[in-house]
Order: sequence, then C-alpha cells, then structure tokens
Amino acid sequence: MNLQFLQCQKEGLNVINTHPGVKRNLVIMWFANFFISGSMTMVVPFISLYIQSMGNFSASYVQTWSGLTFAVTFISAFIFAPIWGRVGDRFGRKRLMVMSALGIGISVFLMGFVTAVWQLFLLRFLMGIVTGFIPMSQAFIATQTPKEVAGKVLGTLQTGTITGSLMGPLLGGALADAFGYSSTFKWVAITIFISGLLVIFGVKEMKVTFSKEEDTKNYSRKEVLQYILRKPILLIVLLMSALVQIAHFSVQPILSLFVEEIHGPVNLAFFAGIAFSATGVGNLLMTRRWGMIGDKHGYTKVLIIMLFVSGLVYLPGMFITSIWQLVIMRFLLGLFLGGVIPIRVAYIRKEAPLSTQGEVLGYDTSLRFFGNIIGPMLGGTIAATWGFSSVFLTTGLLLILCGFIMLVVWLRYEHEPNTKHSHSHTFSSR
Repeated sequence: MNLQFLQCQKEGLNVINTHPGVKRNLVIMWFANFFISGSMTMVVPFISLYIQSMGNFSASYVQTWSGLTFAVTFISAFIFAPIWGRVGDRFGRKRLMVMSALGIGISVFLMGFVTAVWQLFLLRFLMGIVTGFIPMSQAFIATQTPKEVAGKVLGTLQTGTITGSLMGPLLGGALADAFGYSSTFKWVAITIFISGLLVIFGVKEMKVTFSKEEDTKNYSRKEVLQYILRKPILLIVLLMSALVQIAHFSVQPILSLFVEEIHGPVNLAFFAGIAFSATGVGNLLMTRRWGMIGDKHGYTKVLIIMLFVSGLVYLPGMFITSIWQLVIMRFLLGLFLGGVIPIRVAYIRKEAPLSTQGEVLGYDTSLRFFGNIIGPMLGGTIAATWGFSSVFLTTGLLLILCGFIMLVVWLRYEHEPNTKHSHSHTFSSR
C-alpha cells in the first residue's frame, strides 16, 4: 500500500491520524521498545554479583571484569550499528528488527548457563553485535512519519524506551532475589522474544513513495559520508550524540559513591536507585513535549536550548550536600535532556534522504555508544583525581560547550536564509 506523504503539508499532518496501519505500527513498536529496553536494563544491577558468584574472586577482579563485561556490548555495538543501518535501508527494517530481537534473546538466554567470566564476556560482545533493535525501530517509524510531526511521533516512541529502562532494573532485581541470577537471564530472554513476535505478527512494513528522486536512490557508503560532511548542522548533530553521552555517562559510575558521601550508608541502594530514576522520570514527562516543540519551532533551536539549560542544571551539583538536592537536580536534568534523542532523530528524518535513514541513524547510534564507553572512564578518572564536585563542573561545562557549538553552527548555516550552504540536498556524483 502506497502513502503519498509529501503531496502537501496538510495531508502530511493528518496521515498519522487517518492511516490505521501507521498508527498501529507506532503502538506496537512502543510496546516492543518497552520490552527490549526493560529487558536490556534488567540484568545491569546484578552483573557484578553474577560474576562474583562464579568463583572465589578478589574485589578488584570482580570490579575490573564487571566494567569490561558491561562496556564490551557498547564496543561491538559501536562498530556494527552503521552496518546494520545500511542493511536495513537495503533489505527492509522489519527483518532486521526480528533478527536483532532473536539475536539478543539467544545471547541473554545463554547467559543463564555460563560457568566462567569469559563466557559471559563473549556473550555480551555478541549481544552488542546484534543490538540495533531500538535505533532500527526509530528509522522504521521515522520513514513512515511526515517531517512536520516527526518530533512528536518519535518522542512518543521514545517514551516506550524510557518506561522500559525505568522498570527494568526494579523488575530485574526482584526476579534475581526471587529466582536467582541464572533464572533471571532466562526470563529476560522470554520478554525479548515477545518483542520479536510483536514485530513479526503486528507490524506491517509500509511501502512509502516519495516525490523526491534522492529519497529512493541507493547510495554508496562513501556518498552517504560525503553528504553528512557537506551538511555542517547534520554533522554537528551527529557529533553531539557522542558528546552528550560522554557528559551524561560521566556521572553514572560515581553516582552511588556520591550518594554514600552525602547521605551515608543507610539504605544506600534505595536512595541511589531514586537518584538514578529521577532523570528517567523527568525524561518520561517531557520527551514527547520536546518533540512537539521541535516540530513547531525548529529542531536545531530546541536542541540548543536543551543543551544550554542541561549544562546550567549540572553546575550546581558542585555544591550539593543532601540526597534530595541531588534528586531534584537529576529530575530537572531529565526534563531537559529527555528530548535530545527524539529531536536528533527528527532532525535526521528531516535532512537525510529516506533511502539512507537507517545508515545515518546507525552513525548516530554508533556515536552514542562511543559516548557510553568514554563517559564512565572519563568521569571515574576526574572523580579519582579532583573529587566528585569536579565531575559535575566538567559535565556542565561540556554540555554548555555543546550548546555553544550548536548555536554558532546554527547562526552560520541555518539562521541566515541566503547562505549558500543552507538546504543543500545533493550527493556527490563521483
């Protein structure tokens, strides 16, 4: 079934509400992302405890291998995300999502049977290779969404991911306490397989036709990279993926230790969990709203505002002396950082030809995973050298710097309507 999304703006704005197949796909992908995100985060709280249960290891051994086992998934995902994005553009994103769910599910299921740390490490590496379900779902929904409402729709989709990531650690901890670590991996695998079944039987890959020739042509990887490099704002938006993740994840490894410093050891896990979750709650409340604001006022301008304000919110972290000050700061951070991902994806949906959406989003995802790798190492190093307060200072300044870079590039290439760089949509013919 063909959808002529780009005949006119009015038709584009109404298609989500009038075409049942598109709306159904969005609803089903919301639940599929909820299950995938929840499943992926269920096992995070007890990976170190699972490693500890495999033998009589020293504390340093457990800490080292916990970090390596956690990071290796991001490393392999960083390498393979653009590859899967390109494959999805060529052969269909539904197939790739099913393969991803199957691969993740099998990897997690086998984790319940490991007897050595290296086996867990290897399976986490293999899981990273096929970890592309959520970014592929974003490309899948984005290509069926009119540009005028992309922020709202992708923000709605993102709430599924956020909700799953909030509930996952809580449910994972409860399952581990009730059934043990090994059994929890097997239960988690079942929920991942459910996501795959939802896609197989519930999602229909719409055949979308567009008026622009560039949206239907196939381009080489070199041409896609040339296109990105020739669009300065798109390039910076992609680079922001890494810098924002570095800033956000730099605080993650030291957050529990910081909670212990300002609150003490009493109910440490509970209060650390509240501090972690506060950002997710803020994300959940504002993600869709930021998408709608971006649709109305422009994605670049909204992204600039979010980066500046997020940086300013982080700076008072240097002076925090109580747990509730930390929770409030994390909640406010979530309110403003929550829209960064859907706004970026909506911008890519607007700027990149439809036949390259998956590959460009693959580069975006790859850079995010790169930030996930660098951020914790940077934050831990800064905290060990200059103390916890310095992490909040450097993180805030990094986000403000990101906002400043975005502002300069926006003023140079987008705000000036007559600039020769504005709205260039051509690939190199070489």
